[in-house]
Amino acid sequence: MVVIGLLYTLIALALAVYGINALMLVGLYLWRRPTDPPPPPPPETWPRVTVQIPLYNEVYVADRVIRAVARLDYPRDRLEIQVLDDSDDETSEVIATLVARLRRQGVHIVHVRRDARAGYKAGALAYGLARATGEFVAVFDADFVPPRDWLKRTLPYLTANPRLGFVQTRWEHLNAHASAITLAQTLALDGHFAVEQAARQAIGWPLTFNGSAGLWRRECIEQSGNWQGDTLCEDLDLAYRAQLAGWQGLILVDVAVPGEVPPVVSAFRQQQARWAMGSVQTLRKLGARLLRASHLSWPARWQGLIHLSNYFVHPLLLLLLVLTPLVLMTHPPMSAVLTYLGLSGLGPPLVYMVAQWRLRRSPRRLLALPVLVALGLGIAWTSTRAIVAALRGRPAPFLRTPKFRCVGRTNRWHDKKYGHGTWQLPTGELLWGLYALLVGMWAWYHGHGYALAFLLLYALSFGFVALTILYQQHRHVPTQPVSRPRWRSTLSRRREQVPS
Repeated sequence: MVVIGLLYTLIALALAVYGINALMLVGLYLWRRPTDPPPPPPPETWPRVTVQIPLYNEVYVADRVIRAVARLDYPRDRLEIQVLDDSDDETSEVIATLVARLRRQGVHIVHVRRDARAGYKAGALAYGLARATGEFVAVFDADFVPPRDWLKRTLPYLTANPRLGFVQTRWEHLNAHASAITLAQTLALDGHFAVEQAARQAIGWPLTFNGSAGLWRRECIEQSGNWQGDTLCEDLDLAYRAQLAGWQGLILVDVAVPGEVPPVVSAFRQQQARWAMGSVQTLRKLGARLLRASHLSWPARWQGLIHLSNYFVHPLLLLLLVLTPLVLMTHPPMSAVLTYLGLSGLGPPLVYMVAQWRLRRSPRRLLALPVLVALGLGIAWTSTRAIVAALRGRPAPFLRTPKFRCVGRTNRWHDKKYGHGTWQLPTGELLWGLYALLVGMWAWYHGHGYALAFLLLYALSFGFVALTILYQQHRHVPTQPVSRPRWRSTLSRRREQVPS
């Protein structure tokens, strides 16, 4: 029993490392107060740029991102647009029609199709890069809407610094206010970009490319080994390989590109599982190289390892829950452990609070913080399964996050395809929630009331995710897209106008 108590304490301490790391990033941010570097002067001659738009079955948003990229304020003879289309549904027809129309208007745009979807998004980007003409390469996922001045605000940083390999701009949110679920996700993304990334940049620690709304130096991509499809986080993988090769990255918080966040909890859960697997795959692939990177300081290497292993929080949380009844039976000083864990758990909420003050000077979005906590804990089971698969080296398909063209308070996804696929019972979340509830009842009955809030948090989080998935699956009644989809109407376009 002493071993169980010791193991429980070690797991709690490991979790506390990630919480304390978040506290440290907040402290570094408040100490340094980082801001975007002043924009360099524009180049005398604008270089050739290729914009890549990787798409796979995005019938609702494909035309929006293509039109937005075609409207970029950049010399037409210096801008190439590649629509990297791996779709196997009617999305390809929508793209082909729009590309033909834009070409007649003088836009240099190509519709790139492959024989097979090898390597998924990484394979599509590498395939397009081999045929690209640009010295610099921008990437936008299907749900993003870049403002017209985006290229002219980002490219001068790369032309002014020959060692700068990539520029990542902040993600804004088209459908932040569609529901409490979407609003909660914006809290996490704002914290990541405005505080975590900004603090890492201020102190000289490794940064990440987030897969969209970023601009690369082509030479950096090629010298760093190109896009590779052996992880599900090809963006994280390439960014770390580039920095290990001596290239620099830059985060621009004040340059924002709006995109969608998943309104469907099952899609969010799937997205997080993919990111969990991909980050652990990247850790397996590059962890040893990171430790040997002599041009990086030891704090930078340590921070990189924490960053790549961040999703280990989920299996640690599950192990803590599994061991809780055994530890309660042996009556250790559990209250002290829970208190320490609780104090370190203040780190992430502080990240979100500081980010909201930095970006919006308003705490209103923090009202969604309880939902974010429930989502973050309630997906621990699927993320843990993905992490175990990554550690075992098991391959996994790239399951895209569906987009529904949700903007503002519009939350129309339930009558569209891509919603859930086949109906599935969230068995894992239901069982974990029931287990936590039963342990909580047992703890209360045996006088361990100090553990009740801890256990109820698990039960409520797993229950929230499971019941929301069941409710959303019940609502999902997809309709077949028609030849002229309703989202092409003039009224829809007016509703979906996004200020640049």
